[in-house]
Amino acid sequence: MTIQSPTETSSWLNRSLNAIERIGNKLPDPAILFALLMALVWLLSWALSGVEFTDIDPRTGQAFQINNLLAASSLTEFMAKIVATFVSFPPLGVVLVAMLGLGVAEYTGFINAALRGILAVTSKHLLTPVLIAVGILSHVAVDAGYVLVIPLGAVIFYAAGRHPLAGIAAAFAGVSGGFAATLLVPSSLDPLLAGLTQASARLSADPAAASLVINPLNNYYFTTASVVVIVLLGWFLTDKVVEPRLQSTVIDGDKEQLPSMDPLSDNERKGLRFALLSMLLAAVALVVTALPADSAWRGANGDLTASSAPLMQSIVALIFVFFLLPGIVYGYVSGKVSNHRDVVQGMTKAMSGMGYYIVMAFFCAQFIYAFGQSNLGALLAIKGANFLQQMDFPMAVNLVGLVLLTAVVNLLIGSASAKWALIGAVLVPMLMQLGVSPDLTQAAYRVGDSSTNIITPLMPYFPLIVVFCQKYVKSTGIGTLVALMLPYSVSFLICWTSFLILYWSLGLPLGIGASYVYPAP
Repeated sequence: MTIQSPTETSSWLNRSLNAIERIGNKLPDPAILFALLMALVWLLSWALSGVEFTDIDPRTGQAFQINNLLAASSLTEFMAKIVATFVSFPPLGVVLVAMLGLGVAEYTGFINAALRGILAVTSKHLLTPVLIAVGILSHVAVDAGYVLVIPLGAVIFYAAGRHPLAGIAAAFAGVSGGFAATLLVPSSLDPLLAGLTQASARLSADPAAASLVINPLNNYYFTTASVVVIVLLGWFLTDKVVEPRLQSTVIDGDKEQLPSMDPLSDNERKGLRFALLSMLLAAVALVVTALPADSAWRGANGDLTASSAPLMQSIVALIFVFFLLPGIVYGYVSGKVSNHRDVVQGMTKAMSGMGYYIVMAFFCAQFIYAFGQSNLGALLAIKGANFLQQMDFPMAVNLVGLVLLTAVVNLLIGSASAKWALIGAVLVPMLMQLGVSPDLTQAAYRVGDSSTNIITPLMPYFPLIVVFCQKYVKSTGIGTLVALMLPYSVSFLICWTSFLILYWSLGLPLGIGASYVYPAP
């Protein structure tokens, strides 16, 4: 990124962010960084493997034991699984499959035409809140927002004459920073976390807890209300803090690859109408086939939103279809595509642009595997939870402590469910003994889990966001993205936590079948 002007650098905030950016950009390339971190995990696992810890692993009921990854058996197991670890890395398949459909839609011009059509009737001043809200709405599609909404945020902002990195920042804030918020439709994370909360609650010494049932929508009202906080705060930060700082950042990406804002031609309008019609018909077909009680899209219990339901498991495939179909229709009707070879060319072009991400994903997958096998992350999470348990603070302070603990642990363990499975088994029963319901404990956890998603390079999708930024500003690095997102992370953490405390103190409904106290009235 370019050097800031004297006026801009006079702000302490800009000076701080610029310093963070310079330091962060001196870090090794993300792929090498993950390799170095993996080597560090190996060394730490060797050094701590002989230490006797008194902390109890709630998964086994035994004292924690760090596994020595430099042992011969561990090294040979690592080598034997290196291919499987890479190809089974969850973000890899999500990204590549979704990008196949998106690649066709982009190659034929459907996405560009659709955005130009939207921008013709949308005020530039409303792009930010709408983009953040769409990012929050994408949670229903699990992680699809990372590969769908965030790159579109850059395209929309750039096409509207605004800085594309500001569009990426706003979309990233909604998709990842606001991951615990829920816009109208519950996400698949709701039943997943509720199930883990129920299992943790049943570990309580209270005999009545053995039959406790947690509603999957136990945080629904709070997470829905949180949308207002995230959208308004993200809107202010994007327009008043982040984008002004980007004004001197030169967009030096390939001009031929960047979107334009030329008026739609007659063929483009015709192609857009037919493409949107095909998209609508596909959506109607999906709704019609999913509505019946015996629909094959439903899970074993008839639920459409359960993580085990075929509909939820098909989200990425549906994204592929919902962009491939209109992309092909638009291409043929508008004359951009003449045969099937053009469609394949669009997919090929999309995959060729993912080469750098695939390299980073390989090293990221190996590091995450090693970190999990070592047991280091789990031990750090439990030690933090035990420390909070020993503090006899007022309840509001305990809730803030839980949020902060989760926010810090989130920098080490990216998976929301993995973290909750580890620290929830300690925190939920502990706070139940203090009269706090599992529902409230889970809500506090979700706030902390979301707020620091956007500043940790260890988050699996973080390298992908760097790649999106580099399309517009080639010099973008880890430090650039961390500095870009730090205002959101700190503000979300402070304001969202304050909102939780206010929400709790007012006694507003937390969710369906939820309470604030244990035992429930």
